[in-house]
Amino acid sequence: MLVANRGEIAVRVIRACRELGIQSVAIYSDLDRNSLHTRLADEAYALGGSTAAESYLDIPKILQIIETSGADAVHPGYGFFSENAEFAEQITERGITFIGPPPDAIRIMGDKISARRAAEKVGVSGVPGTTDFIEDSSEVVEFAKEHGYPIAIKAAYGGGGRGMKVVHGEEEIQGAIDSAQREAVAYFGRGELYMERYLTKPRHIEVQVLADSHGKTLHLGTRDCSAQRRHQKLIEEAPASGIDPAILQEMGEAAVAVAEGCNYVNAGTVEFLYENEAFYYLEMNTRLQVEHPVTEMVTGIDLVRQQLLIAQGEKLQFSQEDIEINGHAIEVRINAENPAGGAFLPSPGKLMKFKVPAGFGTRWDGGYEEGDEISQFYDNLIGKLVCWGEDRDIATARTVRALDEFEIHGLHTTIPADRAILTHSDFANLEHSTKWVEEELDLSALPSLDSADLADEAGLTERSAVIEVEGKQFNVSMWTPDSSKGTRRRATAASGSSGGGDGKISVPMQGTIVKVAVQVGDEVAPGDVLMVLEAMKMENNVTSDVAGKVAEILTDAGDSVGAGDVVLIIDID
Repeated sequence: MLVANRGEIAVRVIRACRELGIQSVAIYSDLDRNSLHTRLADEAYALGGSTAAESYLDIPKILQIIETSGADAVHPGYGFFSENAEFAEQITERGITFIGPPPDAIRIMGDKISARRAAEKVGVSGVPGTTDFIEDSSEVVEFAKEHGYPIAIKAAYGGGGRGMKVVHGEEEIQGAIDSAQREAVAYFGRGELYMERYLTKPRHIEVQVLADSHGKTLHLGTRDCSAQRRHQKLIEEAPASGIDPAILQEMGEAAVAVAEGCNYVNAGTVEFLYENEAFYYLEMNTRLQVEHPVTEMVTGIDLVRQQLLIAQGEKLQFSQEDIEINGHAIEVRINAENPAGGAFLPSPGKLMKFKVPAGFGTRWDGGYEEGDEISQFYDNLIGKLVCWGEDRDIATARTVRALDEFEIHGLHTTIPADRAILTHSDFANLEHSTKWVEEELDLSALPSLDSADLADEAGLTERSAVIEVEGKQFNVSMWTPDSSKGTRRRATAASGSSGGGDGKISVPMQGTIVKVAVQVGDEVAPGDVLMVLEAMKMENNVTSDVAGKVAEILTDAGDSVGAGDVVLIIDID
């Protein structure tokens, strides 16, 4: 079986293949030649290229490798081609088994507009929105007159928060449309958009479904994925807590109805927004979800194994009545991002030191090991910490303990923000929502640099020793000069201003300039957006920290830039 993906999901699928005695085939870009998924697979084939478009999104190359390797099945993982009906069709037309739903089901649910119609047909209603693609910004203006702001502009073929922008006023509409289309095309290859009313304080609740090819469709309980930033999940848990069991049962039944309404087969997830004891259909993800491990932990069901067995034509060996939810599980996504000040700026780099936690009820699903590189060209997920406990409080405490055991040097991660979320009273009391991290959680105290970064900037190296004082042991670490490194400057990630107050505007990380928002001669003020930088599939605004006139633009849209590169010069007023 060929795994048409990379990173931790490729590793997860390869391990499931090994357990079932299935030969695994990995594919890799130039940057992933020595990656963990390549090392674990039975066979590995080169795609060439560095970016996703040059490698993992190149259908002809993948089809050629399928033929060369003799693979008779393909697992798409998530992202890339996992929800691409054309890819699934090209696979199945060659007599190759696609580990996922039929292409028609992907097509119906992959287009969020037809998905809304399909859900409404089986009596499952969504948030007020459109069932036609946005053709012009004036359509958003008219929608706002009836439903008000804020409005979510979303990629019809998107998912995972990619290609989604929220507008709070008419002046933001065109910029949001342009940005959403860029992200959607870059990540999914399609730029169609639609819109819907943006709820003010919802929780994000989803239902895992499994369906075999013999007519049996089941739901495996709920997950709460409300802790998000940039509409992308940070922390997920199962089951959803603090909701009337009767409502949760209704959600499960609604999810099964949606799946059966599109003749769904294999694993999938139906997502809802929940607010004020009402739930609204959001979308169906026709693939395995990143957060699937929390469902596995509370049900004891291996979802990837079930995917493979269903694809082989086997019947589900359990009924709805057999599924029991045992305890509580929490998943923390460990991303290569700098959460200082709540900015969550991408932080690509090398895992110079990388040790993961262990212990009772503690699981690590990762795609990298110590010494591996997290590239700017791909998603920045390093891996997922999953902890189980008899109840939510125990699971939370166990997760915090495990987070404290991580040792990661060489790049920033979201761990400080994850810990801040899990230890906050709002999280404990279920008072958080999908807006909570960005609008209410105070992350201003998080440092912009950790000790390893500061040492790197100063040309230091860490030295450790164990000492005893009156019979008591102490572990002591200190940073001392390292002549082999010398002294070098390290660009730091900062939110808001992007220069040093001297009019020389630099970028905080390596990436690609996707938009230049000003021209030479334009007057700018502090906070004005000058450029848009894409790194790790995320768009970041490069803003001015001074008032003045644009004197020189040193880069164009499409150019690659490195951390600390000066991209624009402003004559200060």
